Amino acid sequence: MVVLIVERVPASLRGLLSRWMIEPRTGVFVGRLSALVRDKVWDKTTSLLRGGGATMIFKNPTEQGFAIRTHGKTDRTPVDFEGLVLIRSPSVS
Repeated sequence: MVVLIVERVPASLRGLLSRWMIEPRTGVFVGRLSALVRDKVWDKTTSLLRGGGATMIFKNPTEQGFAIRTHGKTDRTPVDFEGLVLIRSPSVS
């Protein structure tokens, strides 16, 4: 399973992503893609961001069972903490 979250991207990119995945919430895409299709979708997404951001979470043989990719400006940042991926949220002032 693949989860792709896009932020501040053109509607045309969201329409393109809906060809391969469903969009249960605005900017959140979920689908079952092969590794080849997943990588091609990621390449296409990163090339069409236009100042937005993308985060992809997918199954991977790691301790946590998944891997995370990010590109562009995202609200949350993955951080490696001794082999575990944690998410850093923006601080609230």
